[in-house]
Amino acid sequence: MKRLAFLHYAGPPTVGGVELTLAHHARELAKNGYAIRIVAGSGGPTPHAETHLDPLFSATHLEVLQLKRSLDSGHVPDGYPDMVARCRAALITAFAGCDAVVAHNLPTFNKHLALSHALYELCAGGHIRLIAWVHDIAWTNEQYLPELHDKWPYTLLREVWPKTRYVTVSDPRQAELAALIGLPPEAIRVIPPGIDPAGFGRWTALAVTLAERLSLLESDGVLLLPARITRRKNIELAVRVLAELRAQSGADYRLVVTGPPGPHNPANPGYLGELLALREQLGLTQSVHFLYAEGEAGQTLVSDDDTVASLYNLADALFFPSLQEGFGIPILEAGLARLPIFCADIPPLRATGAPYAHFFDPQQADPAIIAAQVLAVLNADSAFGLRRRTLRHYRWAALIRERLIPLLQEVLR
Repeated sequence: MKRLAFLHYAGPPTVGGVELTLAHHARELAKNGYAIRIVAGSGGPTPHAETHLDPLFSATHLEVLQLKRSLDSGHVPDGYPDMVARCRAALITAFAGCDAVVAHNLPTFNKHLALSHALYELCAGGHIRLIAWVHDIAWTNEQYLPELHDKWPYTLLREVWPKTRYVTVSDPRQAELAALIGLPPEAIRVIPPGIDPAGFGRWTALAVTLAERLSLLESDGVLLLPARITRRKNIELAVRVLAELRAQSGADYRLVVTGPPGPHNPANPGYLGELLALREQLGLTQSVHFLYAEGEAGQTLVSDDDTVASLYNLADALFFPSLQEGFGIPILEAGLARLPIFCADIPPLRATGAPYAHFFDPQQADPAIIAAQVLAVLNADSAFGLRRRTLRHYRWAALIRERLIPLLQEVLR
């Protein structure tokens, strides 16, 4: 197992963009078989990671702040070499047993110049393999320029460090760093911060499990049908529309049906069997998901209200083809969740959804025409487009799998 040290002035659970990145990197890399050690001046226990805290690494350490006041004025104080030596010794201890170090901001930022200097010496001496993760650049920021001076050791923050791979958090930052230190932009990886949809949406544990098991976040769109499996819900129309939706778009759209068979009609379990047969006939076994049938070890699964609410947050649209309704609560729930609504044109649903829902005839409409309507609405919806791009490219799990792990494999060869 490869062990990585993540170095920053502060670690989780301190609130901050870098600290959040450390926490998510630790979690996802641990899932992928890496051992993680967070090395910082402050912080606390972090799930999925060993924590090594040394107050000497903190940018708010009293001695560090005293040195910084002198350094900012352009004077390198007599105590500076001793601080570099102490930091160097402490880093050697902190990195013991690690195969590589990922240092956030230290190679380009002047919050703790002695710590950056010590890290530089370890690189120059071949003691560590370093990935410099650049969020901020002091030498290109007018706010910090008064604190910098055109001499050593300030200039080490605008140099290419030996035996170091560079990562920036955005394309503009990549261009900025390349121009400053003289590397070609293509030599600098771009790995942006990410987002955790489940954490952000406060999904239930069951919703997270279902999303992972069914790969819902890897899909191109999720239609939610929150209903019991009864014939009046007209679920077979939703299945046929999904088949057309996938055929017309060439995209991986999914349908999630949340409820169990209705409890009051003994024919309902047979209806589920018909729907499962239709799903197989249309080649949708991996695309139409009846949550009732997703229990483990042959057990049935009944979603609780909080999990259904999480699924509203996860989904991209409500699809509600019911033939009969007394009222139509899902229309209101979808409105609260800001979902586009596609529903049967029956009086109760029109009363609650018009003029904001998109209606179709649940008995006579061609599934191909309904699918075309769904695609037209979603493709014109900027919120849907941004949501899918975010899920496709900016989830922590996807970023780490597609961008960070390939870099680590190169560095650790």
